[in-house]
Amino acid sequence: MDKIQMTTPLVEMDGDEMTRILWKMIKEELLLPFIDLKTEYYDLGLEERNRTNDQVTVDSANATKKYGVAVKCATITPNAARVEEYNLKEMWKSPNGTIRAMLDGTVFRAPIVVKGIEPNVKTWIRPITIARHAYGDVYKATEMKIPGAGKAELVYTAEDGTEVRELIHEFTGAGIIQGQHNVSASIESFAHSCFRYALDTKQDLWFATKDTISKKYDHTFKDIFQEIFDRDYKEAFEQAGITYFYTLIDDAVARVMKSEGGFIWACKNYDGDVMSDMISSAFGSLAMMTSVLVSPQGYYEYEAAHGTVQRHYYKHLNGEETSTNSVATIFAWTGALRKRGELDENQKLVQFADALEAACIHTIESGRMTKDLALITSIQDPVVLNSEGFIKEIRKELEASLQS
Repeated sequence: MDKIQMTTPLVEMDGDEMTRILWKMIKEELLLPFIDLKTEYYDLGLEERNRTNDQVTVDSANATKKYGVAVKCATITPNAARVEEYNLKEMWKSPNGTIRAMLDGTVFRAPIVVKGIEPNVKTWIRPITIARHAYGDVYKATEMKIPGAGKAELVYTAEDGTEVRELIHEFTGAGIIQGQHNVSASIESFAHSCFRYALDTKQDLWFATKDTISKKYDHTFKDIFQEIFDRDYKEAFEQAGITYFYTLIDDAVARVMKSEGGFIWACKNYDGDVMSDMISSAFGSLAMMTSVLVSPQGYYEYEAAHGTVQRHYYKHLNGEETSTNSVATIFAWTGALRKRGELDENQKLVQFADALEAACIHTIESGRMTKDLALITSIQDPVVLNSEGFIKEIRKELEASLQS
């Protein structure tokens, strides 16, 4: 069988720990035998980020702007323990945060639905996609402990020196304050990404904030979304037969729990962080979740939604067998390959991505799976496979599909 040819490289961002081990297995077993794989490689493993003073992360984001499509392995965001473990120069920032800021993107996460892994919410028959704004709010907040009685104010100083002040609180004793911010340009990019992704995937779009309480902060999000929708997307949505729907975040939560799924739920940064974990857990597992960063400029970065699986990595280093679920990492590759194929009008590459995803799903639905899925499946007597064995079973399915 001739290998599928690529015309434009993907940006490949390698990562850390057990997912790095899986990354190599996936390439060797599921990609290189079938594709003349062209990538521009960046090692985002913690050692290389430390050696380059994290310049490699910046370089990978710039390469994504150049080529348009990237695929990323899970990476470590170091804490104090990691600084000591890896002898780091400093506590480097999250690579995801750096990349998201540079690409000005929105993160879309959706569960991978398979028969035998039923959602905890019985009404959910189609996946729910979370669109998470990736800038500002609590993640860029400034905090202060208040030692005692006094007045706290919010102060804005314009370039000409004029000031606007708002009283936060008259403290009669100790307390705490937190200042959050966002910028209109980022909210506008968030809106455009959500509307375009809804059109690309032909799904309804929900957006939810708490504008009844946050009458300036959250209301600005609501107003920007509505203005952009009415101006740029309303007609396209009508032609596509999809809808845009705004509601309060608490109402959205109630509606989601009674819905059938099959829509995109756009959330502010913290809401999206929490709700994506809720959705993934309710559908089965973070290891069964797709994640793509979409920029309004047309950049796409695909990744697994989970971490580096540290516990399994230490077992692997000790020579112990692991049963690590690689599906989300495989789907990061298939998402990137499919998008590359679509942009390059390379139908064979698109078809290969579809076939590899179908092979993953069929392997699980036939009762062959990793331990995490075996613990929650309704399939009787599943065959529990180790990390490498699971990938090899997917390869068997893939080869059979391609030959037919």
